[in-house]
Amino acid sequence: MQNKQFLSSNTRRGSLLLPALLALFVGLTSFIILKKDKPVLYLIGDSTVRNGAGNGSNGQWGWGSFMAGYFDTSKIRVENLAMGGRSSRTFITEGRWDNILSRLKKGDYVLLQFGHNDSSPLDDTARARGTIKGIGSESKEIYNPILKKQEVVYSYGWYLRKYIRDAKAKGATPIVCSPIPRNDWNGDKVKRGSESYARWAREVAQQEGVLFIDLEKGIADQYDVLGKDKVAPLFHGDHTHTSETGARMNAEVVVKGIKDLKKANLRKFLK
Repeated sequence: MQNKQFLSSNTRRGSLLLPALLALFVGLTSFIILKKDKPVLYLIGDSTVRNGAGNGSNGQWGWGSFMAGYFDTSKIRVENLAMGGRSSRTFITEGRWDNILSRLKKGDYVLLQFGHNDSSPLDDTARARGTIKGIGSESKEIYNPILKKQEVVYSYGWYLRKYIRDAKAKGATPIVCSPIPRNDWNGDKVKRGSESYARWAREVAQQEGVLFIDLEKGIADQYDVLGKDKVAPLFHGDHTHTSETGARMNAEVVVKGIKDLKKANLRKFLK
């Protein structure tokens, strides 16, 4: 009699436990599927996109540190993988782009901004991070003292085209940004790179038929209105790296740029 009661009790517990386990399994499976299918917005660039660890520990911030706050992160994940000190060339030669490519999938987005470090020397013993000026097909073989090997260096435009074409091949959407302006002035107007990196970024985007945000113009226009004295607190420590206030303002310009891109599906993920 006791054995029958024991078996009956176990049967009842089993009948209650099975639905609970099934519900848990379905829930976990749904979570995994949703997590897997959620698109990712990858931010890549230099310290003006992410400075240091991205937490402002040195008083300097990149605009990418604040981008997630503008998106519905239940529908898209924002990963700021920019790295200070990198150029369009060294972000690739250090394997950072390959690491992203290994995860990049159809439906993802790549928002890229390079240029601040591309004007550095090609083969100096400090960083060897420069690129050939312009967007042409020229190249130069050098000995890289950092990597301690021969390397073929290409133009700024060549590297931008590589990011664009690699992203497209994965089914992702690349969006090119011109570099943010520095706190340098000609009289009462901030200096612009309209004859160099900002122009080259635009030209490459046009040639490749991809979306472009003229980040330099959007920010420089605001600087011109604010004037030197009010712009000064938007930087910290030098004329290139922004304070938290400056980075937040730049992030707003990026978001406005995304909103203005009528063909950008990325807009639907904004709050």
